Amino acid sequence: MQEHKKFDLITFGETMLRLSPPANGRIFRSDVFEKHAGGAELNVASGVSLLGLRSGIITRLPRNELGTFVKNRIRFSSVSDDFIIYDESPEARLGIYYYENGAYPRKPTVVYDRRHSSITKIKMEEIPEDIYGKARMFYTSGITLALSENTRVLALELIKKFKAAGAEIAFDVNYRANLWDEETARTTIQKILPFVDVLFISEESCRRMFQKTGSLEDMHREFCRDFPNIRFIASSEREVISPKIHSFTSLIYSKEEDMFYTEEPYKDIDVVDRIGSGDAYCSGVLFGLLKYDDPKKAMEFGNATCATKNTIAGDLPLSDFNEISSIIKAHQSKGKQSEMNR
Repeated sequence: MQEHKKFDLITFGETMLRLSPPANGRIFRSDVFEKHAGGAELNVASGVSLLGLRSGIITRLPRNELGTFVKNRIRFSSVSDDFIIYDESPEARLGIYYYENGAYPRKPTVVYDRRHSSITKIKMEEIPEDIYGKARMFYTSGITLALSENTRVLALELIKKFKAAGAEIAFDVNYRANLWDEETARTTIQKILPFVDVLFISEESCRRMFQKTGSLEDMHREFCRDFPNIRFIASSEREVISPKIHSFTSLIYSKEEDMFYTEEPYKDIDVVDRIGSGDAYCSGVLFGLLKYDDPKKAMEFGNATCATKNTIAGDLPLSDFNEISSIIKAHQSKGKQSEMNR
């Protein structure tokens, strides 16, 4: 076990404003939009914090009312705001995206308005030098790398500094084709993988971006041969029956044990809001590894947090340790269950 540090997890990434039409409304027709704060790295930090560990986020916000809204949501999620950097320039802006829920056969729709947001101009000298020894683990994702050349360079430097200070590195490939091309993504991520301890990657990214073949288990083992520092690889397995009905499980490989962990899927999940559920999965896995150093626990918490987040509106998770533990217990139970918490 690692020595005690102030933070179990520190993340680095963009925090955004999400605007969505009410219910199943259309973006082009709605006059009213509901606003939410989110962003992959904030979602992960929030999930870990809700489950009972201490987390913080490195991000850059405009010094205005929108920045204050996001800062308040970060605090509400029990994530430390110690490392928020404020942009006071006239060009300061918060990235925005519009999200429209789907309903079969219409798919969900995302429209981004995030170019030149404040985080794309973040500088290394803005980040406090004493941060690197404060975390047991550092996490970022491919979304952050895709934002700009500046964030790519800075993310790699942060990874090296946290690693040198003794932190484990967790990374989610989280490829988004509308943010960058596969060749640039592959070249950039290959520079990061030699430092990564915990890797999140989809089967599609394994096959398309990294051009691997064979079963998912074969590809996990090949990654560990190519990058011997990787201890755990996690791949989610989601079946989309319709925009409102999903099933979910995952596969986690432990290199040290040469063991794979999975379980029966959470079937027929009643999807209220899919956004952030993949990040919730990452948060559950990281909690299981940080709290228990147990890939089976990590798989169980990851699957339960993902399944549950699908039922919650907004980007951020809202489930604590007790709720997720009870959901895990119910999922593993074979007997009759009560329909209500009481």
